[in-house]
Amino acid sequence: MLYRFLAVSAAIVAASLISNPLTAQEFPTRPVTIIVAQPPGGGTDIISRIVGEQLSKQLGQPVIIANRPGAGTVVGTVAAANAPPDGYTMLAGLIANMAVNPSLFANLAYDPVRDFGPVGMMAEFPFAVVVSNNFPAHSIKELIAIAKSRPGEINFASGGNGTGQHLSTELFMVMTGTKLTHVPYRGASPAYTDVISGRTPVFFDNLASALGQIKGGNVRALAVTGKERSPLLPDVPTVAESGVPAYDYYVWFGLWAPKKTPPSIIEKLHAELEKALADPAVKARIAEDAGVPMHMPLADIDPFLKAEIEKWADVVKRAGISVQ
Repeated sequence: MLYRFLAVSAAIVAASLISNPLTAQEFPTRPVTIIVAQPPGGGTDIISRIVGEQLSKQLGQPVIIANRPGAGTVVGTVAAANAPPDGYTMLAGLIANMAVNPSLFANLAYDPVRDFGPVGMMAEFPFAVVVSNNFPAHSIKELIAIAKSRPGEINFASGGNGTGQHLSTELFMVMTGTKLTHVPYRGASPAYTDVISGRTPVFFDNLASALGQIKGGNVRALAVTGKERSPLLPDVPTVAESGVPAYDYYVWFGLWAPKKTPPSIIEKLHAELEKALADPAVKARIAEDAGVPMHMPLADIDPFLKAEIEKWADVVKRAGISVQ
């Protein structure tokens, strides 16, 4: 009888070791992968490499950035959702694949809330509202007044349908009761050709890419879209302080893990991420790209994400945006 009891006990212990082979204290014992659902060189890739490099130092294991672009971030995001929930694979999630895609795609192959658990936020990057130098508006209030006097006659540029440049402008129009006409381009570079010439005079663009055009005198900055002024353009007001009090727009980035990743490992990764974001060198590198580290308690991230999904669902519906 005693032999049978000991055998059963041993079996239970063995099973527990198999199902929980690693404690949070031991984790990680091999490389960690961050899946980036966009090509190398973009914003998601850059912030992931900045953070990943620091996490590698802290964790004592390589942090590998795996670019898996395709289908508007869907390919890489699905790959991350289907990865083993063991902490060794995370997704670099951003406003596009985590908050906007659920409204843009009719049959999205993943659910940001159902399929993922948050690890932590990384950074936020504001946009700048720029206009061609020959456009008569010199402030957001003047832009609103001109747009209202000429509904639908003024063109605005974007890097493509459903991009942040598109959505940030749609949000602006919803909140100001204005109507501009959308002209999508294949990225910011070709868009600037027509913005500078005045053919498509209004552009809500990522501050990092707009900065060179502004400082080069090619376009005029009316405002930045963040909650506060950018230290890179201290004399340029925010949209909110320029007459649209509740407006703010920024691209945010965070890390998510497949659902059912052990809470103890999630908590360890979150603590390490927060430590990485507090590192002076990391803060400086993010600032160089016009960003700000985005600290958020773990418990607040799911409510934040759900609110963002709801917010952009309303904007997408009002604007009638579709990528299919």
